Amino acid sequence: MAELVIALTDLLEAEGRALRKSVLRTGVGLACLGVASLLLLLGLGLCLWGVYLWLAVLLEPAAAAALIGVVSLLLAGGLAWMAIRLGR
Repeated sequence: MAELVIALTDLLEAEGRALRKSVLRTGVGLACLGVASLLLLLGLGLCLWGVYLWLAVLLEPAAAAALIGVVSLLLAGGLAWMAIRLGR
């Protein structure tokens, strides 16, 4: 009976170590994904701002802002449509 308890304790200890390792790897992966998402949003925002500044030289600033807004909405709508289609 004592050998069974020792074997069970060893098994639980090994499984606990494996669980801790996988939880740590998952946490690090999620943290990296979060930082990458923030950097992606920042980069996209800066690109849109740069295009706005370029268009503001060619057009009136209000027209440039409207054009960038429409393009952003079209991109967001396209991505939402793709996400809905992939979710089916």
